[in-house]
Amino acid sequence: MIVITAPTGQIGRRLVDTLLDAGAPVRLIARDPARLPARVHESAEIVQGTHSDKDVLTKALANADGVFWLVPPTPTAPSVEGHFDAFTRPFCEAVTETGVGHVVGVSSLGRTVARNAGQISATVTMDRMIEATGVSYRALEMPGFMDNMLWNVPSLKAEGVFTSAIDPDRKEPSVATRDIAAVAARLLLDTTWDGQEGVQVLGPEDISANDMARVMSDVLERPIRCRRISPEEYGAALTSHGATEAWARGLVDMMTAIDRDGIYHAEPRTPDSRTPTTFRQWCEEVLKPVIHS
Repeated sequence: MIVITAPTGQIGRRLVDTLLDAGAPVRLIARDPARLPARVHESAEIVQGTHSDKDVLTKALANADGVFWLVPPTPTAPSVEGHFDAFTRPFCEAVTETGVGHVVGVSSLGRTVARNAGQISATVTMDRMIEATGVSYRALEMPGFMDNMLWNVPSLKAEGVFTSAIDPDRKEPSVATRDIAAVAARLLLDTTWDGQEGVQVLGPEDISANDMARVMSDVLERPIRCRRISPEEYGAALTSHGATEAWARGLVDMMTAIDRDGIYHAEPRTPDSRTPTTFRQWCEEVLKPVIHS
């Protein structure tokens, strides 16, 4: 039995489909099961509740072989560290009590070097808490997601503009969430591994925001440009959309660590960490249909 947290998220919903296609027994923790498609209701077990609840976790992890673990981003959280702790602490207790053998967790690139890096630093603490249980653990180490560009769809449609708090000429790795789901599925379907390691999931190329603008201009057949904003402007934009000061500050610190410290380049890309989807392919297959809808 494979347990999936956050099954309606960008990674989770793709992972669920892949595991069901493979015929794997799947159990989902879902706060709102009504958001799950009919196929999932027909083919998977569903435990209703939040995966910050110890009782929900204990019920879901019973007799499970593996778990996909993701702490959901919650911009309204009053504390970044407190938010991660509120999910991870009961999870670690449930892992220990139920004897789950394998956990695949969503972590971040830079976890070996991050200092004062907001949400990335909180993720590092999460990894250490899980590892302290002794469970076999694979921390998926990712850079920014290509799919995060979807947050810019309104401004892309209206003005042909997206914003970046990172130097728009700075090349960074970027990965499609469908490729993350594929790596997670591979690890969960074949649990012959043990021990605790990071697994880098780096996409096929390093690409800057200005590079992305050129690709989008070509694919969407209209001019697209990146507008650089300061960390202060970025934080203000987040709070104006409902984020708490603490959550916004964490993301500003994270962006600063990426831009100033280059933490996404701590690990070189290898054949094993290279995933297939290019940004151009993602734009053709994901972004373009959304823009034209």
